[in-house]
Amino acid sequence: MEVWLPDNPARASLGELPEAVAINLIPRDSALPQEIETVEFLVPPYGSRRLIEALPRFAALQVVQVNSAGVDWIAPSIPEGVTLCSARGTRDVPVAEWVVSTILDSYKGLARFRRQQEQAQWAPQMPRELAGSKALIVGYGSIGHAVEERLHRFGVEVTGVASRQRGNTHGVDAIDELLPHADIVIVLLPATPETVGLIGKQRLARLKTGALLVNAGRGTAVDTDALCDELESGRLEAALDVTDPEPLPPESPLWRLPNLLVTPHIAGDSPAADQRVYELVGDQIRRHLKGDTLLNVVH
Repeated sequence: MEVWLPDNPARASLGELPEAVAINLIPRDSALPQEIETVEFLVPPYGSRRLIEALPRFAALQVVQVNSAGVDWIAPSIPEGVTLCSARGTRDVPVAEWVVSTILDSYKGLARFRRQQEQAQWAPQMPRELAGSKALIVGYGSIGHAVEERLHRFGVEVTGVASRQRGNTHGVDAIDELLPHADIVIVLLPATPETVGLIGKQRLARLKTGALLVNAGRGTAVDTDALCDELESGRLEAALDVTDPEPLPPESPLWRLPNLLVTPHIAGDSPAADQRVYELVGDQIRRHLKGDTLLNVVH
């Protein structure tokens, strides 16, 4: 079986594979070799346009296993009859840590004190306590659960919102009622037609003054222009690992707002997360060869 995957040091975590498996490395910069068209099991690099455009030529392709939790960047291009699997669960830890770190950065004013340090300014300002605050997680899946576990340790009251009500998790129809009570709104939504613009002008206006918006899902879930207006007024704070558009162009007003932290879509990245991805890939390869059910099947 022909398997093609990115040239990543974490591929050592694939584990032992049957002799029938031929591992090939996708070149980072050079043109795709013609031999890749015989691939049966493909692990495409995140966002690779050249591979997405080449998918129709891969006549033997049976499985596409992405290395990300989200599949919106490739799902529309998957040929009929090909199984698409996500890497759900492998990046929960770094995303949850990024979310918590940005919240602490905001509450303790670390970015502000860093700017003062660079200017040799000794200007004390009163930080806030995270304990006792209320957080609303919009898009409560495995990452949301990991965020909640960590925030509970800081004494934060967490409420979850998913596409539909289940157990203690609210359905999306309850979001308008919940937003005004949140000190922190954490957006972990995938990019789907239902989530585009879900956090728009009217819902941002429902947030209390001084609230913090954290987006580590997809940039399209939040109305960029409406968020800019709220941030420019000073009414809200925000931390974004994802933006709309992405990459964020240099002329975007978001770059110049002091009450906003922007990181370049790296919240889910870590060497340990890459190792978990390749452990999953190895498991999926073995499952595919044995005809077992694959994990994280999207379609």
